[in-house]
Amino acid sequence: MTLDTYDKIMMLAKRRGFLYPSFEIYGGSAGFYDYGPMGTRLKENLENLWRKYYLLKDANVEISTPTITLYDVLKASGHVDEFTDLTVDCKQCQTSFKVEDIIDENQTVEESVANDTITCPDCGSKLSDAHPVNLMFSTEIGIGKTRDAFLRPETAQGIFTGFHLLYRYAREKLPFGVVQLGKGYRNEVSPRQGPIRMREFSMAEAEIFFDPENKSHELFNEVKNHKLYLFDNVNEMKISMEKAVDEGIINNQALAFYMYMTQSILLDAGVDPKKFRFRKHADDELAHYAKECWDAELFSERFGWVECVGIADRSAYDLNAHITASKTDMYALRRYDEPKRITKKQIVPKMNVLGPEFKQRAGIIKEKLESMDAENIPYPITIKVNNEHINIPDNCYDIEEITETVPGDKFVPHVIEPSYGIDRVLYCLLEHNYYEETKNDELYHKLLLPPSMAPVKVGVFPLISDEKLIKIAKKLDKTFRENDIFTTYDDGGSIGRRYARMDEIGTPFCVTVDFESLDDNEVTIRNRDTTEQQRVPIDEVIKQIKNQLEKK
Repeated sequence: MTLDTYDKIMMLAKRRGFLYPSFEIYGGSAGFYDYGPMGTRLKENLENLWRKYYLLKDANVEISTPTITLYDVLKASGHVDEFTDLTVDCKQCQTSFKVEDIIDENQTVEESVANDTITCPDCGSKLSDAHPVNLMFSTEIGIGKTRDAFLRPETAQGIFTGFHLLYRYAREKLPFGVVQLGKGYRNEVSPRQGPIRMREFSMAEAEIFFDPENKSHELFNEVKNHKLYLFDNVNEMKISMEKAVDEGIINNQALAFYMYMTQSILLDAGVDPKKFRFRKHADDELAHYAKECWDAELFSERFGWVECVGIADRSAYDLNAHITASKTDMYALRRYDEPKRITKKQIVPKMNVLGPEFKQRAGIIKEKLESMDAENIPYPITIKVNNEHINIPDNCYDIEEITETVPGDKFVPHVIEPSYGIDRVLYCLLEHNYYEETKNDELYHKLLLPPSMAPVKVGVFPLISDEKLIKIAKKLDKTFRENDIFTTYDDGGSIGRRYARMDEIGTPFCVTVDFESLDDNEVTIRNRDTTEQQRVPIDEVIKQIKNQLEKK
């Protein structure tokens, strides 16, 4: 059987400790993977690169919120109603399938099912009519008296529900950004794409809050000539950020800036520039919360263009939704140069009338009256309480004029959100940096990862298993680690086999102690990419390796 690149990478990933199928001894479960020792380190390196850009370059703050999210939160955000996939079920084997994965693009779902154009990919039997399925994992909080909840589909809602506190932390100044890295959950209908489509996945999201009247970015002018790789569903282009914004290809500076950040992170991580692009969402594929969205897509030999990052202008959708549902003040303030005194009308409920008239409902009616705009009251006033529409007589309230000092205009901030699928990026990094060659009729594999991303920076070896060489090599290995350089010590097998093992996990340098080292106190540094070897004094090897690792 001929193996494609995906097969080879997944075999290497399992063999060398990058990825393992979860729960394998119990038959496994589609959509779940463990990160092994090398995968965990690679993932950490990617996340730290991401933090370098979002916390240091862009000066945002990082928080951590629960992965279990209340039903009320996700009902307000629209996920309960909108986070769905259209699916069909096999009438014979009961397997479910995502419609878009199996339908003929030239027919509607109904036509395909009715005409038997599509049948079960597994057993060939007839399929059910299409129906939407919510993709969130549901759960309950508490024992006995419980609250409905879900495993979060995104980290973003934890940021939005805390906006009123975070805004205060930011001293009520915009723009400001909040980031979060963590797990997200999506009960995929039929996850058949390895780490590309997982049910539990790692995300890195940033929510950048802006005044809707000013979606500029203070760093834009520093990078405005940087060229982005764009695809607008018709044309591919390499265009400067400034030109893309001026010509309306990208809606605003802020969106363009976070596209630049994304492109920089992915290319620094080792993505092949020839297999990278930004694709603009068509109107009919925008998420329920998005005003404009660009996907950073990475090309995969098996899966084609894979969406790995979404950079969306969420406008004020989320904060408006939570203001309405929670009745919490999540407004920002656009301050005047000087506070102004204004006169306005307000409704003053008369509890001495409301109480006897409406009894236990009087408190709710009072709250609703006070929240109404007294300048635009519909007469008669009708208030909805527990699905009942109640007419409020004029004698239940007064309308008074008040004068107050206001510091500025209230508004709901808009949000630019870059959302990274860490697992997808990691798989594409492995594929983009996978290299193989044949030596003496034997196939060798390499991961040509940038040194900054490599899980292990240095392999440390004695040339052979000799006690004197081992002693020096182990001491050198310890010194590397004391200098915060991750190493692998290996004294098993031939030196060629040990080099090959390091090549497979992307280790950029190997240091070998040989018998000459006993006399000249020098070791050999071997470069992964060129296989060139260099003799270096032992007391200089740490400095030399550090200098190489710090090169971009």
